Amino acid sequence: MATQRNADPSSQPLPAAAVPSDELIWTGCYTADSGGQGTGIGALRAAAGGTLDWLGVAAAADSPSFLAAHPVLGMVYAVGEAAGTVTAYRRRGGFGLERTGPAWPAGDAACHVAVDPQGRFLVVACWGDGQVLLYELDGDGGISARFAAAASTQAGRPSRAHTSLMLDDGRVMTTDLGHDLLRIWNYVPGQGLQLDHEVALPRDSGPRHLAQHPGGDVLVVTEYSIEVAVARRSSESGAFSLAGVFPATRAGAAAGDSAAEIALSEDGRHAYVGVRGSNRISVLEVDGDTVRPVADFLSGGDWPRHHLLRDGRLHVAHERSGDVVTYPLDPESGLPGEALGRVEVASPTALVPAAQP
Repeated sequence: MATQRNADPSSQPLPAAAVPSDELIWTGCYTADSGGQGTGIGALRAAAGGTLDWLGVAAAADSPSFLAAHPVLGMVYAVGEAAGTVTAYRRRGGFGLERTGPAWPAGDAACHVAVDPQGRFLVVACWGDGQVLLYELDGDGGISARFAAAASTQAGRPSRAHTSLMLDDGRVMTTDLGHDLLRIWNYVPGQGLQLDHEVALPRDSGPRHLAQHPGGDVLVVTEYSIEVAVARRSSESGAFSLAGVFPATRAGAAAGDSAAEIALSEDGRHAYVGVRGSNRISVLEVDGDTVRPVADFLSGGDWPRHHLLRDGRLHVAHERSGDVVTYPLDPESGLPGEALGRVEVASPTALVPAAQP
């Protein structure tokens, strides 16, 4: 397996034509304020054969642990997890990013950001205090207003908002890892998010990340119980309900495990779940009402925090070993082949494709 060492982060951006958007992947990281080794938002380029090349640091930033790309404009949004902020950046040159406007206040341990497919707003989830925040965007993609959504309240347990998903019907779904809830919201311009309804998951399951199946179901990976919950939308009312909960791994969870990311193949036939601790990726078949784990394989590094499916490849970001490992995927079975390569990336936490113009 080939290993590429990072290029000098201070190197100048390549000409824009040298790094097309469809080849560019932004990387989040932890920096010194969160005990990490990174220095800011990084950039990777898809190379021939499906591996990745490290380009450099696109913008210095403190713990930009999750990122989102504007659907049509050259804008990238980053949460500052330790600082509790969200900041907008505009692409310049080949892969460089420059900050646009001030860092906006978020909540404690802001850990996830997502962009509306129409480019109207961002949603930020905050693990530390459970806040869900909506930020409206102006015509240039800049942040223009901030609205806090209604808090989740349960006696005796802290709220831990962790992620948001833009649903195909225009609503927004968020997870509350502390209260074991899925919360479904409507966007109201000038007001932010208004709660539509909630779906309760089993206690102490810890819903973390989400992916929507082409058929409309939402698959939820649970951090604590290491399972995949399926939320199904009623064709009549539009309300979601819990349709089933399935094991996320073939071999079961080991002591100290915690699930991280879930991603779906483009055709929706396979799901991929990352499990930290035992450092595995689990491959699951998705078939109608059933989600079935078919194989677990070692991720190739330490602490697989996030992974990305792209062009028949699986890229796995390992926070603690500081690398991204790439695997080819069989289009029929969904199973990985031998690793194609490994690229060093300091304390990576997220892999987000650049938007294509």
